Amino acid sequence: MKEKSLKLNFLMNMILTMSSFIFPLITFPYISRILLPIGTGRVSFATSIISYFSMFAQLGIPVYGIRACAKVRDNREKLTQTAQELLIINLITCVISYSMLFVALISVPRLRSDRPLLVIVSFTIILTAIGMEWLYKALEQYTYITIRSIIFKFIALIAMFLLIHEKSDYVIYGGISIFAASASNVLNFVNAHKYIDFKPRGRYNIKQHLKPIGIFFAMSCATTIYVNLDSVMLGFMTTDADVGYYNAAVKIKNILVSIVTSLGTVLLPRASFYVENKMLDEFEKITKKALAFVVLLAVPLVLYFTLFAQEGIFFLSGETYRGAVVPMQIIMPTLLFIGITNILGIQILVPLGREKEVLYSEIIGAIVDIIANAILIPQYASTGAAIGTLLAEFSVLLFQCLMLKDKVRNLFKGINYLNVLVASMLGMILSLGIRAFDISNLGKLVISSLIYFGTYGLFLLLRRDRIVVEIWNTIIKKIHEGVYENN
Repeated sequence: MKEKSLKLNFLMNMILTMSSFIFPLITFPYISRILLPIGTGRVSFATSIISYFSMFAQLGIPVYGIRACAKVRDNREKLTQTAQELLIINLITCVISYSMLFVALISVPRLRSDRPLLVIVSFTIILTAIGMEWLYKALEQYTYITIRSIIFKFIALIAMFLLIHEKSDYVIYGGISIFAASASNVLNFVNAHKYIDFKPRGRYNIKQHLKPIGIFFAMSCATTIYVNLDSVMLGFMTTDADVGYYNAAVKIKNILVSIVTSLGTVLLPRASFYVENKMLDEFEKITKKALAFVVLLAVPLVLYFTLFAQEGIFFLSGETYRGAVVPMQIIMPTLLFIGITNILGIQILVPLGREKEVLYSEIIGAIVDIIANAILIPQYASTGAAIGTLLAEFSVLLFQCLMLKDKVRNLFKGINYLNVLVASMLGMILSLGIRAFDISNLGKLVISSLIYFGTYGLFLLLRRDRIVVEIWNTIIKKIHEGVYENN
């Protein structure tokens, strides 16, 4: 198979990330003002509940599948065998998961009250299974993934403005959200014949996958628990409005996390390929570059969105979501924690076959989150949930650093932390002045972000930061190539 360019993969994933940023940026201000915190809270609660059933249906296949298929990506027969075996496992667990869901919908009063919404949101379970996204990521088909995703997001965008007009339309919102996120997986299934055969192979060796899938499933359980537990516990222990406040803060955080982890996302198949073929120097090289990129990007994002949290919340959700400002400020440091653990865990430990250590770190995170939420949510509601998330993500980072203590110091070499901090401080000082002007929240965000990130980038460029200079030279090269082609 022709090796994909990491730069092309990164570019496509950045475009995909930007589409994930722009889509809620356009829709959420409209949706949150119509559905109000109660409506968005109900959808968030339903999505969090279904995530647990989806977690079981997927087992650990979304991550394990990338590694397993990347190792045999140059052999169509072996790739077909592997993909079919994983799909069979996935479909069996989907049936079991749906059975458990329907029992829960009948027996749990809190779930019965939102049964139509939960049933609609549950379509994500089967759509994710047949989508086989792990196959496309293993083959580094990021151009296809990006184009397909943008098309379906655009259709969903139009549908939201056409169909959602009253606060009672939250069920429709849930359905459109699932369409935007998962409906494109139908195309994945249809398109998969280009890479694998669907004729039954026979002699399936399902057993070989069960142990590693079990480990990745346990990882998925731990992650899903502490990622979605906040909304679930808030839904049971407080009000839909509190869930809505927390959801508004988390939505912004998730957008920013996707930007910070955009490079790491494309590295797992390449990292697994390098390890499988004993190319350890190349493995270390891309890992160090990914960590440098995370620090360079996450630090200014954390500081800026902590500083301008109120403007961000008011612009996206309206002043009725004032209760989301403090939770957003509290969870902002998790951008850096998640960015680093994404590299240490998924891009280093997993390709090296040390996924058990990733599992242990996520179990610790889940335990910390459960304890912190149980103590803090009853008194502090959404703010308590945000503190629980912060403590959980930090505990995951701390454990993974301890597991890689012999490598961490070398991996973080070459990052000029002083330059990053000075550049961030300069950006903060210069952008704060915008608050003196009586302009809209959008105006403050646009002008302050241009000042902040412009100052940050210019300072690092003048200081000849390696990553910034490389990005700048790539941009200049593309501009020159475009001018040359036009002439």
